[in-house]
Amino acid sequence: MASFQTVYQDRVVGELTCFDRVILKGHLTTLYPQGSFKAFLDSQGVRLADFADYVSRVSADLKAHAQALAADAGRPYEYLQGTMTKATGHSKEDFVRQIAARDRVDSGLVAVLATVEPCRSFGVRGNHASHRLEVVRQPRKCLFFYFYFLDPRLGLIHVRLQSWFPFETQIWLNGHYALAKALDARGIGYRMHANSFTQVDDLDLAQRLADRFSARNWLPWLNTLAQRVNPMLPVLELAGFGGYYWVTDQTEVSTDVLFSSRPALEQVTPELFQHATTTFSSEDILRFLGRKPHPALKAEVGTSTRHRSEGWRVKHRLGRNSIKVYDKGPCLRVETTINDPTALRAWRTTEHVTGTSRRRHLVRHRQLAPVRKGIANLRTIYQAGRAANQRYLDALATAATHGSAVRQLDRLCHPRVHGHRRHAPFSPLSARDLAIFRAVLAGENTIIGFANRDLAQHLYPKPARDPVDRARRCAATSRLIAKLRGHGLIRKLPGRRRYRTTQRGRDFLSTIITLHDRDIPALLSAA
Repeated sequence: MASFQTVYQDRVVGELTCFDRVILKGHLTTLYPQGSFKAFLDSQGVRLADFADYVSRVSADLKAHAQALAADAGRPYEYLQGTMTKATGHSKEDFVRQIAARDRVDSGLVAVLATVEPCRSFGVRGNHASHRLEVVRQPRKCLFFYFYFLDPRLGLIHVRLQSWFPFETQIWLNGHYALAKALDARGIGYRMHANSFTQVDDLDLAQRLADRFSARNWLPWLNTLAQRVNPMLPVLELAGFGGYYWVTDQTEVSTDVLFSSRPALEQVTPELFQHATTTFSSEDILRFLGRKPHPALKAEVGTSTRHRSEGWRVKHRLGRNSIKVYDKGPCLRVETTINDPTALRAWRTTEHVTGTSRRRHLVRHRQLAPVRKGIANLRTIYQAGRAANQRYLDALATAATHGSAVRQLDRLCHPRVHGHRRHAPFSPLSARDLAIFRAVLAGENTIIGFANRDLAQHLYPKPARDPVDRARRCAATSRLIAKLRGHGLIRKLPGRRRYRTTQRGRDFLSTIITLHDRDIPALLSAA
């Protein structure tokens, strides 16, 4: 299939993929198991009856530490009444940027903000059965601290610290800010518009720098930052409860296609967004990521199209992951948001011991397994997001290939001889052949291809009545696969009994479906 840049090469000047928003969270997991927090209180000589006084004192110490950190740096400590959000036109980031501009801060701590927000914490309640106090986890509200820093390599970041046990920590950073810092350090010129690069003097170098972001050794930096804002960490480590376990809570991987100008993008925007709205289903999100959606997620899918003051946005959502495409100045951005990395699959080596007690063997097995949220998988998540963006763009590029494909569609309406076999023609507008084309173009086939049973499930939604009916369906599907191969619409994957659409097949079949679903009804209604 032709790439997006190839199709629009007369308008596109380059492409840049990098992380956008990244949210990392630190959890003190050693406090979560049953009885662990009680053991920690025992190590500090705190009775359950004195729990409220102890945690109140610890929270006051954290507040004093935050105020002292701000005072030592000569920066403000602000308590925010209510919540700042971008939806209301005000956000904490905008507020802090105003402070940085006002005070001409270019590095280090910018400000410390405090606000009350919901959280989950530990509490103590009486057990009526045992007539004793016990530790429970419960929702509540407490004070949160936001430490905003201007990092010399990452730009503006913030650390969010919960002031009550278990001191959940969140670190927010932006890949575009980090890339801008890296370009500044190398003297590479660039222009930005609304957190998007509209021009970079050396795009190849910028892409290499963006790729390095996910491969950094994050753990030492995260632990150092956590120790700076949380004075309770040494106490926990001394008591044998260790430090934070870091996970990726949310990641956004964006691919910006840089057009030569805003008018050049606007000329193709209507066709692109109409194609994205009418052709892609919400389930394509996981399928572009190489997964098939679980039936339980059917109720969690959605597609929304929104016209903003500066352009259009189409968003496909499935479960907690999504892909959206929107225009931003002279750039077309495709952005994959991954909140649930377990929906992805990656190769992982697992180990287990086999044999008897006298002769044991360590067996290593490499298999596809769900991606975990640990910080070590950040690079895998980046690669999955980048691949999903590229597949989305390449699928979007078929919006421009309809004209050339229409002129060749009549070839499908005639028999074709491939090798020594004659293959019957297709009838592109018949209900049966349209169902076949839709099944072949199903989103999951983009990544892993399809087998006989996958195609049969699309063509025969009801289960087989008996083994004879199942065998009949399998044989009919095999003949259909041979016919599709004979017309050059699909190809066999090497060494596997799976098939994938060819470039010609995707162009032809997507054009047929677009003609049937959109163009022909429009012409008939206008007649």
